[in-house]
Amino acid sequence: MNLDYDYIICGGGASGLSIASGLSKDQYFTDKKILIIDPEFPKKFDDRTWCFWEKEKSDWDSLTFHKWEKVVFKSPGINKVISLNPLRYKMLKSMSYYNQTNKIISKNTNIQSLKDKVLSVRDKGTHCEVKTVNGLYNSAKVFNSILDWKLLKNNSRYPLLIQHFEGWFIKTKENIFDENKATFMDFSIEQNSNTRFMYVLPFSKNEALVEYTLFSKDLLDKKGYENSIVSYLQNSGIKDYTITNKESGEIPMTGFPFQKQNSKNIIYIGSAGGWSKPSTGYTFKNIERKSETLLKFLKLNDDFTKYSKKTRFWFYDLIFLDVLYQNNHLGRKLFTQMFKNNNPKLIFKFLDERSNLFEEIKIMSSFSTGIFLKTIYKRLFNL
Repeated sequence: MNLDYDYIICGGGASGLSIASGLSKDQYFTDKKILIIDPEFPKKFDDRTWCFWEKEKSDWDSLTFHKWEKVVFKSPGINKVISLNPLRYKMLKSMSYYNQTNKIISKNTNIQSLKDKVLSVRDKGTHCEVKTVNGLYNSAKVFNSILDWKLLKNNSRYPLLIQHFEGWFIKTKENIFDENKATFMDFSIEQNSNTRFMYVLPFSKNEALVEYTLFSKDLLDKKGYENSIVSYLQNSGIKDYTITNKESGEIPMTGFPFQKQNSKNIIYIGSAGGWSKPSTGYTFKNIERKSETLLKFLKLNDDFTKYSKKTRFWFYDLIFLDVLYQNNHLGRKLFTQMFKNNNPKLIFKFLDERSNLFEEIKIMSSFSTGIFLKTIYKRLFNL
């Protein structure tokens, strides 16, 4: 049959744009007809920020809003200033990324966009059908970035924690901040039987993003986030400030095997494909790496069910999340043990999934082992 498109990309967020720009830059895909479907495409405003650590100079430097040479980890009894050298912790505002990728995409005359909402995606064996509010489209392959929260919430085998947060961009009258140091995690706040911390990213002496973050089963009401930020600012001696912008979000933290959703012709990408690191929620660099890997795969393979395999890092994340789900009040203790007892550069290497087995054993030995051994034993019979 004659297909409308070779590839349909459902969702024009970071992962969808990463795939679209990757297809556009690679001559192998020059003749492919591509459709991006998103009700808000192209996006017109900053709807989020992404932060990540990487070497000091990279391809993202022209888009980087700010970068930090040092990060701070705080918890009762510990205030650790960490030099990241030769790495930097970087902040990227979403509109910079959207504009950059859209410039690349706009040069590809084979890419079309559609402002519409996707209702369903089906693999018909020989092709895919994408149903939207206003039409039906078919293609050889589909990249689907639409996250099905119900699928995750209704799955008892792989418990779901949510990383949820609200952040305020503030401007103070006085010079208060050190723009060379980012507070990576501040656990000095009340935990209320959860895993809660503050995240402070200063980008001048009187401007910063102050974010209240939880790893927990349930969301808070709006006032819960706002009151916590106000309280933190007051306790930090910050009283005279203006809120210039706000951001909020929810990121799934789960060991759910997302790759099992993939069919021969449909692959799930972004958070819908498990591209957010389960134990931390960090997504941006994973999107970059996994997009490159996926497009290389696509040149050699026709079956998306063969794309992704479980790794030992998936198992590490799964066990950590099992522990945190059953003992959410222990989050502060676990992160404190990790940062107190390990070289920070090794921690970031481990979180980047670039460590070796010896280094991973060293990281794991810094935790209280009893609860982890019990969790591993239970999980081995329910993978």
